[in-house]
Amino acid sequence: MRATITEDNAGFKTGEFNLHDMSKARNTNMAKKATAKKKTASKKKLLTKADILRKCKQVNNWGKWGKDDQLGVLNYITPEDIVEASKLIKKGKVFRLGLNLDENGPQNGLFGGRWNPMHQMLATGTDAVQGIQEPIAGMRYADDAINLPTQCATQWDALAHVFEGDKMWNGYDATLVDVRGAHKNGIEHFADKMVGRGVLLDVARYKRKKRLADGEEITIEDLENTAKKQGVEVRRGDFVIFNTGQMADCLDKGDWGGYAGGDAPGLAFETVDWIYKKEIAGICSDTWGIEVRPNRAVEGINQPWHWVTIPHIGIVHGEIWYLRELVEDCKEDGVYEFFLSAPPLVITRGTGSPINPQAIK
Repeated sequence: MRATITEDNAGFKTGEFNLHDMSKARNTNMAKKATAKKKTASKKKLLTKADILRKCKQVNNWGKWGKDDQLGVLNYITPEDIVEASKLIKKGKVFRLGLNLDENGPQNGLFGGRWNPMHQMLATGTDAVQGIQEPIAGMRYADDAINLPTQCATQWDALAHVFEGDKMWNGYDATLVDVRGAHKNGIEHFADKMVGRGVLLDVARYKRKKRLADGEEITIEDLENTAKKQGVEVRRGDFVIFNTGQMADCLDKGDWGGYAGGDAPGLAFETVDWIYKKEIAGICSDTWGIEVRPNRAVEGINQPWHWVTIPHIGIVHGEIWYLRELVEDCKEDGVYEFFLSAPPLVITRGTGSPINPQAIK
């Protein structure tokens, strides 16, 4: 059946249309919308505990480097890799990737009761000029102390940091972390290990955004496309650092808001497969917890990506990394690989350590 429309005073063109074709097109559009809704619903499906535990088994590295291993995927880095990484130093330019350790940090008690560093002077110049010190110490000097959680600012997580059930990395019992610290998988085992090739994936720039939105997921496709766009290859044994722009945005605004434990852009749960297959040595970001928040998991489950990465894959997390100058330099010269040196403090039985990583180009 056909219908005709004549031109009206507004100048619409005269034309014909077929009602059967219109009905067919309408049904096609409805089908497309239904498919789109189904895909959206599928994307919004929340992870259950069973989903997470299934993935833990699929990417489990326990025993890969022996039953006594406490290094996890850091074993992928060879002496030859470190020598090759050193050749990436071309202009002697050094970038600090650590936040200032002071009272202006991001912590506000949202997670774990963590606080910002507290700096206390034990001896001062005012003491010295008053003549207090010389009768006691025979000299004039200044001393100070700091009080801080090991994971309050730029930091590494040790492999003792997260448990899945009653176990931690390599199948060690969670009870081996007691009031005296981590008797297995402590941060001290990384003391001479955190050097190698670093790769920056500026996901925010790839997506043409200054800052990714809170709750925005970074998928495997995003990581691959970012690397491709930058002309850099992610290789076995690399320390991969990705930029969301979240920290820089907080610093620009002078307000951390919910940065430390609230909503954030970050890696989608699916990226555990990418990390496992790429055999990288470390995963780091400018966010508090690397993975997307809110988490895409059922109520009662927090940080599901962490359940898999630390205890089962055995990969260390670098969190709250300051990337501003490094991001700008990589943008300017188009070089997104560099030598990375990021040793932890040698905290015996520590579950984490504050650090000031150095990216050298």
